[in-house]
Amino acid sequence: EITGKFPGYLSPSAGLKFADVPNGLAAISKVPAAGWGQILAYMAFCEVSQEQTPGSAAYAGDFGFKVLTASDPAEKTKKLNAEIANGRLAMMAIIGMFFQDGLTGSAWGDWANYTASPLRAFENELGVQAPVGFWDPAGFTADGSVEDFKRRRATEIKHGRISMLATMGYITPEITGKFPGYLSPSAGLKFADVPNGLAAISKVPAAGWGQILAYMAFCEVSQEQTPGSAAYAGDFGFKVLTASDP
Repeated sequence: EITGKFPGYLSPSAGLKFADVPNGLAAISKVPAAGWGQILAYMAFCEVSQEQTPGSAAYAGDFGFKVLTASDPAEKTKKLNAEIANGRLAMMAIIGMFFQDGLTGSAWGDWANYTASPLRAFENELGVQAPVGFWDPAGFTADGSVEDFKRRRATEIKHGRISMLATMGYITPEITGKFPGYLSPSAGLKFADVPNGLAAISKVPAAGWGQILAYMAFCEVSQEQTPGSAAYAGDFGFKVLTASDP
C-alpha cells in the first residue's frame, strides 16, 4: 500500500508478477498451490524449530532474538510486556483492516467515497453513532434488504430492553439485598434462600417458570407488533422511555 511492489515475477512458472497481486484480502485468490505449500511449511518450521514446551524460554515468548527482548531480565520483561500490548493492538488492527478491505476494497479505503455499498441504505437510521458509525461487523445487512433490517432492528430493541432489565436484576440484589419474607409460601421458599446470579435458576419453582412464560406471552400478544406498527419500531406507548415529540 505504501512502498509498492517488487519488480519482476513472483512465480515465473505461473507467469505471475508481483504487480499482478492485489493488496489486502484480494491477494488470497492469487496465491499458487505451491505458495500455500511454502506458507504451511514455514508455519511448521516456526512451530518445530525450537523447544516451546511449558517452562521453556520460547514458551514465555523469548526466542533468543535479543533485538526484541534483552539479556537484562528487567529489560526483557519490559520489552515482552510491550510486545504483548502491541500484539493486542495489532490483532484489533488487522481485523479492522479486514473489515475495511471487505467494505471498500482497500485496508486504507475511504468510506466516504464508497457509494456502492448496500450499507448506505441504513447509515441514517437510529443507532448510527460515533465512533463506529453504522455497526454491522458480521455483515447482516450486506444484501441491502430494508425488510430484514427493520425486522432485525425490532428484535435488537426488544433484546436490548430485556438485557438492560436483566443487568439491573442481576446487580440489584448484590447491592440492596433481598426482600424479607417468602417468595413462595407453599414451597417454603424465602427470598433470602435464593442465591444471586445464575445460581438462582435452580431455585425457581415450576409455578414460577409458568408465570415467567405467561408474562413473556403477554408481552408478545398484548399489542399489535406487525411490520409498520408503532410497536414494531419500538414504541409501545410508554412515553417515559420514548416521547410524544417525534
